[in-house]
Amino acid sequence: MNKVTRNIRINILNLTYKAKSSHIGSCLSIVEILAVLYNKILKKSDRFILSKGHAALALYCTLFENKLISLKTLKSFGKNKTLLMNHVSHKVSGVEFSTGSLGHGLPVAVGKALKFKINKQNNRVFALLSDGEMNEGTTWEGLLFASHHNLDNLNIIIDYNKIQSMDFVKKVINIEPLKKKLLSFGCNVLEIDGHNISQINKALIKKNKNKPKVIIANTIKGKGISYMENNNLWHYKNPNLKELNVALDEIKKKYA
Repeated sequence: MNKVTRNIRINILNLTYKAKSSHIGSCLSIVEILAVLYNKILKKSDRFILSKGHAALALYCTLFENKLISLKTLKSFGKNKTLLMNHVSHKVSGVEFSTGSLGHGLPVAVGKALKFKINKQNNRVFALLSDGEMNEGTTWEGLLFASHHNLDNLNIIIDYNKIQSMDFVKKVINIEPLKKKLLSFGCNVLEIDGHNISQINKALIKKNKNKPKVIIANTIKGKGISYMENNNLWHYKNPNLKELNVALDEIKKKYA
C-alpha cells in the first residue's frame, strides 16, 4: 500500500504544480483513506461520494491507480476542455456525484442508502466529508435523518485535519466535542488515525448495528511534506519548482 499512496502523492504534487491549482493540503490528508477504500473496501455494488469535492485531484489520482481513468485523462488536469475539473465531476468515469459546494454530498449519500434499504438491496454507501463541512446545517440534518431511518448501510468518514479554508476549525466554529455530538445524533462512532492503513481498514469493515457509522479520521493537512503539514497556506497555494522538488524528495524517502 506504500507504493500506492506514494504514487498518489507524487501525482498530486506534479499535477498541482503544472496546473497551478489549489487544495493540495486537502488532497494530501485523504490519500490513505482513498487508497484503502479503492483497494480493499469498495465493491461494484457500493457507492462512494467525495463530499469534500475540492480534493478532487486526490480522487482522480486514486482512480488512475485503480485503472478507472487513463494516464492521458489524468495528465489533462488543469488543461482546457479537460473532464477533470478542480471540483469533482460526475462526468469522470468512476465518480458518482459532482461536489464542491460543501454540505451536499452527505444528503445525497443518505438518499442513496435509504433507497437501497427500502429495496432490500445489499449495496453500501460511503461518504467522505471535510471537518469544515461540519459547519453546514445539511450535514447535521442528514445525520439525524440517517439515524432515524436506521441506515446501517451508510458509512461516513470525516477527514478531521483540523484546518478549513481560512483558519483552524476550532477558531472558525469549534465542533468539539465531536464524538459526543455524533453519538447524541444516534450514530455508531469510531475514532482512528486517518493515515494508518490498518486502522482505516478495520473501521471500514466493522459491521454497523442498526445505525449509520461515522468514522472520525484524525489526519494532517499536507501530510507527507514537512513544510505543508498543518500549514493553512497550502489550502490555496501551489508549489513553485524548488518547493516541488523538495516535496517529491520527501515523499520518495518517506514512502519508499
